[in-house]
Amino acid sequence: MIDENGVPAERVLDEIRQLRAQDRPVHGGRLFAYVYDPGVAGLDALAGAAHATSAHVNGLDPTAFPSLLAMENWLVGATGGLLGGGPGSAAPDVVGSVTSGGTESLILAVKAARDAHPELTAPRIVVPASGHAAFAKAAHLLRVTLDTVGVDPATLRPSVADVAAAIRPETVLVACSAPSYAHGVIDPVAGIAEVAAAAGVRCHVDACFGGWTLPYLRRLGVPVPPFDFTVDGVTSISVDLHKYAYAPKGVSVLLHRDATLRAPQYFAYADWPGYTMVNPVLASTRSGGPIAAAYATLRHLGDDGYLRLAAATRDAVDALATAVRGVDGLRLMAEPESTVVCFTSTDPALDLFVLVDELTARGWHTQPQLRYADLPASVHLTVTASVAPRVAEFGPDLAAAVAAARRAGPVELPAELLALAGSLTPAALTPELIGGLAAGLGLGAGPPDRMAMVNTLLDAAPAALRERLLVEFVGLLQRPTW
Repeated sequence: MIDENGVPAERVLDEIRQLRAQDRPVHGGRLFAYVYDPGVAGLDALAGAAHATSAHVNGLDPTAFPSLLAMENWLVGATGGLLGGGPGSAAPDVVGSVTSGGTESLILAVKAARDAHPELTAPRIVVPASGHAAFAKAAHLLRVTLDTVGVDPATLRPSVADVAAAIRPETVLVACSAPSYAHGVIDPVAGIAEVAAAAGVRCHVDACFGGWTLPYLRRLGVPVPPFDFTVDGVTSISVDLHKYAYAPKGVSVLLHRDATLRAPQYFAYADWPGYTMVNPVLASTRSGGPIAAAYATLRHLGDDGYLRLAAATRDAVDALATAVRGVDGLRLMAEPESTVVCFTSTDPALDLFVLVDELTARGWHTQPQLRYADLPASVHLTVTASVAPRVAEFGPDLAAAVAAARRAGPVELPAELLALAGSLTPAALTPELIGGLAAGLGLGAGPPDRMAMVNTLLDAAPAALRERLLVEFVGLLQRPTW
């Protein structure tokens, strides 16, 4: 409840610090998901100060706050120039918008493609199975049919022929990843863009995850295939600045090859007695804080800074991949192409979910990925520049964690629970059943210290049941404090 007389400022800050002490560490190079740490001294303070200068500025009206318009335009120009656009390029008329994150960028890319074809009553989009889940969210929210193209279990990419076969007269957008989140591989963008263009369909490149680093990795000698506006047929690209541009959350940029392609992204409404609303993005009111923080970050680090950070990240990726190759029973899902190391188990006695818990116990926070179609469960490492100084510690800890996981053995769910996971439908889940499952898995006031049991249950369940279970489990955690 709100305190009657308020709480002194320093006490409030102490409460926040105590709450933050429960979180995973966002600095130090041991968290392989969710946060992006360059390990640059003073950058947090700079971004925080910039955020504070514009936190109360409202991006709703650029004529009232031209500072935000100037910073946003600079961010779009910097991003477009990095990704093959701008004066003298193959895409000189690139335009864009700053959004709150990759999900909003992808939703807007789908909205622009859908609204460019008002004559279609049942629009569709074609997305590889490895495409980010935000495409599915966009399809759900915008009432667009999602046509998923499978990926080769060896290459982890869709084939161009399969993408071409999935395009229908109602298709308004074809998507590809550079790189994909799950495995860090780059889709065959040039081929996909070619078949999309031949069909008269937009092609969106989702470079939200690691796309910012790809031009720098290419300059460092990494064989990065064409993926940006230098590819004919690519009509839009999204890239998150709060990932490998190392800006605070949440800032992403959605680029279009020209203003005509961007126009359907806008929402305008004048048929009411208030001000005429015009929004380039989903939100109306937008704090200027994230935009100013991103502006300060990019201006401070500069091109040379990002090249150095990409080199450190590349070296960390190479060292982590070498550590994985050196452990019997582990296999890289793909040779690293970008900023991801992803591996699986080839030993039935080595339970990946137990291994994740053992790594967590040793201070390494990784991300387990469940089975999908022909793809096995895997462990995902998002690698940032701050990991580089710590990589020598990872190999011995990985070997020790594997040994401990083998000693512990695979998680064995009770037979009746396995049967439920295989036979239950989402509609059959009652509050009583959810409560019993949660209690049996140790989900009480907060997540359990070890998640292997939960992940094993989810891994055994079909996708639709996984979704419902996660909704219910997270719902149990999100309860008001009175």
